[in-house]
Amino acid sequence: MSLSEFEIKRAEKVIQGFLEKHRPPPHIRSQLDLGGRVSGQSVEIFSIRPRYDDPSIRMETPAAKATYVKSRSLWKVYWMRADLKWHAYEPQAEVKSLEAFLDLVGEDAHACFFG
Repeated sequence: MSLSEFEIKRAEKVIQGFLEKHRPPPHIRSQLDLGGRVSGQSVEIFSIRPRYDDPSIRMETPAAKATYVKSRSLWKVYWMRADLKWHAYEPQAEVKSLEAFLDLVGEDAHACFFG
C-alpha cells in the first residue's frame, strides 16, 4: 500500500529540506547534484551526474532508500551495493521517522550511501 497524499506531500517537503542542506554548491551542480523522490511507499535519494560518454545525458545513481512499513510504523533503510541491489543498512536497518532516515544518509558514517 502506498503512502497517502498527505504523507507524500510531507515526505516531499522533508526531502526538499534535506536536499537544500546537502546539495553541492550551485557552481558544481551541473557536474554533481543530489535528488530525491517518493515512489509508492518508498523514498529514494540519488546523485545526478552527466554520463561519462555523453555529457548531454544526465544519469541518476541511487544512494539510499527507505520504505515505510505502515503496520509497524517504521521505515526500513536500504543502500545500493556494487551488485546494484538494495541491501538493508545493517548498522541501523530500521528507523522511526523519515527525518531519522535522512539524518543517517546525511551522516553516512559507514560511507555506504555516497562512498
